[in-house]
Amino acid sequence: MDIQVIILAAGKGSRMKSRLPKVLHKLAGKPLVQHVIDNCKSMGAKHCHLVVGHGAELVKEGVIGENIELSFVEQKEQLGTGHAVKMTLEGLQADTPTLILYGDVPLTHHDTLSQLVDIYLADPKGIALMTCFLDEPTGYGRITRGADNLVTGIVEHKDATEEQREINEINTGILCCNSSQLIEWVGRLNNDNAQGEYYLTDIIAMCVEQGNQVTTAQPAYLYEVEGINTLRQLAELERVWQLEMAQQLMDGGVTLTDPARFDLRGTLSCGSDVVIDINCVIEGRVIIKEGVTIGPNVCLKDCTIGANSVIKANSVIEEATIENECSVGPFARLRPGTLLKSDSHIGNFVEIKKSTLGHGSKAGHLAYIGDAEVGEKVNIGAGTITCNYDGANKHKTIIEDGAFIGSDSQLVAPVRVGKNVTVGAGSTITKDVQDDVLVISRVKQKEINDWKRPVKNK
Repeated sequence: MDIQVIILAAGKGSRMKSRLPKVLHKLAGKPLVQHVIDNCKSMGAKHCHLVVGHGAELVKEGVIGENIELSFVEQKEQLGTGHAVKMTLEGLQADTPTLILYGDVPLTHHDTLSQLVDIYLADPKGIALMTCFLDEPTGYGRITRGADNLVTGIVEHKDATEEQREINEINTGILCCNSSQLIEWVGRLNNDNAQGEYYLTDIIAMCVEQGNQVTTAQPAYLYEVEGINTLRQLAELERVWQLEMAQQLMDGGVTLTDPARFDLRGTLSCGSDVVIDINCVIEGRVIIKEGVTIGPNVCLKDCTIGANSVIKANSVIEEATIENECSVGPFARLRPGTLLKSDSHIGNFVEIKKSTLGHGSKAGHLAYIGDAEVGEKVNIGAGTITCNYDGANKHKTIIEDGAFIGSDSQLVAPVRVGKNVTVGAGSTITKDVQDDVLVISRVKQKEINDWKRPVKNK
C-alpha cells in the first residue's frame, strides 16, 4: 500500500544561534531533514509533503528527492503543529495511510516507522501513535489513558494539571492515520489553549470520541525520537549515530581502534580483516576491500581501496581508485580521477590528480603528478612535477614503462618520456624523449670568485 508522508520542517531553530534553517544543519554529513526523507524512501513512500517556513528557499534547495516525490508548502505564520499540517491538506491523496514526521528528528529507525505503519494498518480507522517513557518528562505532552488503559488524549505540559504532570509517558509527535480522517480532524482544530496555537495532538481526543482506538508503539531507543534544538544536542546525536555505525561495522568484522573516534558521513562497504585507526573521516560512497589497513587521521571520499592495501597516516583520498597491494602516504593526497594500479606506491607529500600510476610504479616523496599516464615499474624521484597547466589549458604527460625520473625534474606537458628512459636529476624536459636513453637538461655549473654575500641594511 502506498504511504504518503508529511514532514514538519518550518521551524526557525532560534536556539541553534545560526542563520541556517535548523533542519539543514548536518548530522553525519547530511541535513537533518534529508535523514527523514531517506527514511521515508526506504519504507517505500512515494510522496513527501514538506512544510517549510524559515529559510524556505534554502530548504527547497538543500534537500534531494531521488526516487521520492517532494512537494513543498509554506507556513508563513507559526501557529502550531496543527496549523502546519493544515497547510498540506489540499495536496493529500484521499483515504491513504499518512505518516507525520519532523524534520529535526533524524534518527528514527526504518524498523520503528514500519512497525508504526503496521499498527495503523491493523486498525485503519484509528491512529497509531509513537510514545515513549521519560524519567523527567517536563515540557512534553502527556499521554492520558482511561480505566481500561486505552489512550484518551494528549495534554500539553502548559495545559496539564499537577496530577497529569506526574505521567511519564509522553507524545513524540510521530503518528500514522488515514488521510481523509486527518483532513476532517484538522479542520475542527481550534486554538483555545495556553499557547494560543492549533495543536495537532487534539486529533487524538477526536479519534477517541468517534469510537476509534489510538494504539501506541515505542521506539527501541530513546534517541530515535529525540529532536534537535541546539548545537549541543546536534553534537550529542552525532556521536550516537557514529557509535551505532561503528558497532555495525565491528559486528561485521571491521577492527576500529577506537569507535569513539570514527566518523562515517556516507556509506561504507568493507571486506574482511579491515583495520581503521583513529580520527578517520569517511564521506560519500567508500568501498574498502579485504585486508586493508587505514592509518590515523585519514580522509576518504567516494573512493575504492583494493585488497591488502595500506593507507598511512594523514592521507586524503577523493574520487580515486586504488587497486590491490598498494601503499599510500603518509601525508599523501589523491585527487579526483586518480587510479593506482596494483603494487604501486605513493609516499609522503605526493599529490596526484587525474592520473594513472602503473603496476609497480613509485613516487616516494614530494612530487606532483597531474594529467599523466605513468606506465609500469616507473620510479619518480623527489621534487618531480608534471607541469600540466599553461595558464589556460591542461596538457598530458606520458611516462612509459621502466622510466626513471631523477629528483627535482620538471616534465613540461604535453610531453612523452619513452620506455626505460633515465632522466637526470634537476632536468627540465620540454620535448618527447625516445626509448632507452639518458636525458639531461641542466645549466652548466660555474663558480664565481670574490663574491660578496649580501648583508642587512643598517
